[in-house]
Amino acid sequence: MNNEITTAELIAGTVKKRRAREKRLKLYGIAAVVAGVILVVILMASIVSLGYKAFWQSFIALDINFDPEVIAPGGIRDPDTLRQADYGLLVKRALKELFPDIRNRRQKRALYRLVSVGAPDVLRKMVMKDPDLIGTVKTVWLPAHSDVDMFMKGYINPDEPESQRRLKDFQLAWIQRLIHENRLEKRFNSLFFLSGDSREPELAGILGALMGSIYTIIITLLLSFPLAVAAAIYLEEFAPKKNFWVDLIEVNINNLAAIPSIVFGLLGLAVFLGFFGLPRSTPLVGGLVLALRTMPIIIIASRSALKAVPPWIRQAALGIGASKMQMITDHVLPLALPGMLTGTIIGLAQALGETAPLLMIGMVAFVVDIPKSFLDPATVLPVQIYLWADSAERGFVEKSAAAIIVLLLFMLIMNALAIVLRKRFERRW
Repeated sequence: MNNEITTAELIAGTVKKRRAREKRLKLYGIAAVVAGVILVVILMASIVSLGYKAFWQSFIALDINFDPEVIAPGGIRDPDTLRQADYGLLVKRALKELFPDIRNRRQKRALYRLVSVGAPDVLRKMVMKDPDLIGTVKTVWLPAHSDVDMFMKGYINPDEPESQRRLKDFQLAWIQRLIHENRLEKRFNSLFFLSGDSREPELAGILGALMGSIYTIIITLLLSFPLAVAAAIYLEEFAPKKNFWVDLIEVNINNLAAIPSIVFGLLGLAVFLGFFGLPRSTPLVGGLVLALRTMPIIIIASRSALKAVPPWIRQAALGIGASKMQMITDHVLPLALPGMLTGTIIGLAQALGETAPLLMIGMVAFVVDIPKSFLDPATVLPVQIYLWADSAERGFVEKSAAAIIVLLLFMLIMNALAIVLRKRFERRW
């Protein structure tokens, strides 16, 4: 009887310890999830708090006199004449009319620096689009200089000593006057979404990098998806089992999915640029490199999706007289497609965030023009973020954070698309 009681107590003590361990493990899991969520929230909050101001830009309203003697002397409206006219002179005249008391040459230069150096180009595009503006006077909102924009966003403290800030006291007085006259305000920064990179923070945009990313991802998808799915089908459905060469291929595929991405950049540099002589810094080469990076990931995901199809689907298809190819294409592949698409889109989202391999093939170049094809020089969003974050200008800091927000939204859309496609093509059995 004593032995039975001792055994029962021993079992009860063991059960109690096991339940305590299970409870601790559950608490550890909850703590890990909470810590992860908190870190993600902190990260997103810091990025958003730093980057949301880049979606707004300071603009100055100037009464521009489109003087025909400056824009089209002699009444000539030749496109080349309009393109080469001195539109900067129009901006300077408008500023002088607002501040006629300024005579000092140094202060005049400081006055002209209130407006972005890209303001004349804005006027040029307006005249090229509508030549009837010549000879008229129109109030035009022109982008302010980055220093003025930083002041409007609170990054420049007027209480600091004048020697420690980039805007002088007399410039701050001009800015306050412009604000009082409703000639200086913050507006939605359409230039950020509609222009390419620039040396000036107030003119820099993400359209060039965004189009480069889209072209690169298209090349990556067109190359990696069909080849990876075909390789997965062969390895899973046709390749002999327990074969040395097949095992070697599988091991190498798993290794390729785990090696650092910069190795693929070195491979692209040596093969695509060095051997084949493809144009440097183009979405074509970037897509080829990222296709090599993404293909092992898609192969592994596609094989897992094929393995998830129950064996009786194959047996039933073969039993009713279907060939092996018909069994795969008509029965197995449609059921495995949701998993394949999910793995593909996740792999493409990962490729979208790659920077190191693209740096190796020259997509780090300063590219102002928007790429129009797969062979035009281009950069991508991660590289653009890297370039802006490395800049000393304060205005590029918020630009890089805003570009990160756009990149995260792009990747969120791609992951949401993966979920939608999986639900769309999912079949029950």
